[in-house]
Amino acid sequence: MSIFEIIMLISFGFAWPFSIHKSYTSRSVKGKSFLFLIVIFVGYLAGILHKTFYYYDKVIYLYILNMTMVGIDILLYIRNRRLQSKA
Repeated sequence: MSIFEIIMLISFGFAWPFSIHKSYTSRSVKGKSFLFLIVIFVGYLAGILHKTFYYYDKVIYLYILNMTMVGIDILLYIRNRRLQSKA
């Protein structure tokens, strides 16, 4: 387990609740990139797979938490895009 990996995941993890809140309250996709969200999601998935198959440790839970938050932001992006297209 690397302290630097933990710090990186915690640092990135602090940003997602703010992004989710903004997505939820603004009901807009302005300033968001669907492709960026997908790339980040895939990156966290790759981290989880690496921890699962090659070097399992408790850091996997930070990957899962971060990937879950990005997944929520992706779902909000889809919702907001639908809301904007109806308006």
